[in-house]
Amino acid sequence: MSEDIELLKKKIVYKSSYRGIKELDIILRSFVSKHLNKLNLEELYDLIDFLDNNDEDIYKFKQGIKIKKKIKNNNITNLFRNFEI
Repeated sequence: MSEDIELLKKKIVYKSSYRGIKELDIILRSFVSKHLNKLNLEELYDLIDFLDNNDEDIYKFKQGIKIKKKIKNNNITNLFRNFEI
């Protein structure tokens, strides 16, 4: 089980570091670095789900700009919305 969690964490680190928008790379990498080891399994899956959104939607979501796609409201999105580098 812990091997699965470690694999999931590695996937999250990768998905948060290699985006199309450099500014988003920096924001997501910092966010993941700060919170990754504090999250439970459900939150890790929520984070992977959040990272599956496209760069433009995540960037606009962070800025508080309305987007067409509905991003789930959960602990991860609340943490990210309020996160400051």
